[in-house]
Amino acid sequence: MRIVLAAAAVIVLLHMSTAVDAQNRTSIPRVELRSAPLLYLPGEVDSNSPAVWERVAGRSLLFVMTSESGTPRRAWGRDLTTMNAARRVALTPWPGGGVWMESIVRDVDGTWYGYYHNEIPAEVCGRTDRVIPRIGAARSRDRGNRWEDLGIILEAPPRSYACSTDNAYFVGGVGDFTVQLDAESRDLYFFYSLYLRTQMSQGVGVARLAWADRDAPVGKVTVWRNGAWVPGTPLRNAGAERWIYPSATPIFPAAESWHDADAAVDAFWGPSVHWNTHVGHYVMLMSRAKNVGYEQEGVYVSFAPSLTDPRQWSAPVRILKGGTWYPQVLGLEEGSGTDKTAGEWARFFMLGESRHLIRFVR
Repeated sequence: MRIVLAAAAVIVLLHMSTAVDAQNRTSIPRVELRSAPLLYLPGEVDSNSPAVWERVAGRSLLFVMTSESGTPRRAWGRDLTTMNAARRVALTPWPGGGVWMESIVRDVDGTWYGYYHNEIPAEVCGRTDRVIPRIGAARSRDRGNRWEDLGIILEAPPRSYACSTDNAYFVGGVGDFTVQLDAESRDLYFFYSLYLRTQMSQGVGVARLAWADRDAPVGKVTVWRNGAWVPGTPLRNAGAERWIYPSATPIFPAAESWHDADAAVDAFWGPSVHWNTHVGHYVMLMSRAKNVGYEQEGVYVSFAPSLTDPRQWSAPVRILKGGTWYPQVLGLEEGSGTDKTAGEWARFFMLGESRHLIRFVR
């Protein structure tokens, strides 16, 4: 386990501001980054890392899931500075390939609903050096130690793969995502990365699942496409049912393809979304790739007053040049601050490391 610095030390370097790009419109909230002592999440990180507060034996404990090399792990502590070592969790039945637990939504009865990025070999392309990502769901009744798989709930359409791609990881597929429950606990919204063959189907897409369908989610997801929520269609093959989903219309489309003849890319990916209580908006952080190896052009922010209409998201604004993958916040409020909810100040993480506080300004 890596040693982390005490939370009190965060205040010492608040005066060391990091310059950020100008915000695009004054009516939209903005952010500031401030240097802070280095802080690590427990375990290795290669995805978004969800966090959940639980009351255990009269104490409030913060649980964090981290995933790397297709293996999710769980750690807990009194706060981000007191986490124990991350330990592997169980998922039964295993869906095949690798699993990265990217988002968790806690029910009022204490049940956790987890949503994972799943990578399977690109056998459809005859390639063993690339994979296809898809999105699955799981449920835990013991604070994330053991998970029951609820099935794959979102995949890219058939024949949407770029088998000859030079993309460093994927021939297509959907994944690298976050999930947010709306304020009325009516719908779950999935903000996910689109890696389909054509440029017009690349970028950041949105899908929706009724919260009432959380225990039986397969076949219940709808995809935001051309201004409407479009359901999947069932396909029976040798007695097994598979759901075929349309490609989403990206809310932030790629300007340069993941799969064309050159190595250059211009695409947003890896979104994380939280509700910010201070500015009264949902906040999306995401990476912007500049080549097929996922080298970063920068980290960007977008805001929306609600989740119901994906067209409400503001134009992305860069808050950090370069940076690394999986930018996200973790709120600092005891008992409530997580990757889903934060206030004026939060910790800004990339790839499981935090070197900055992030401030949200109205």
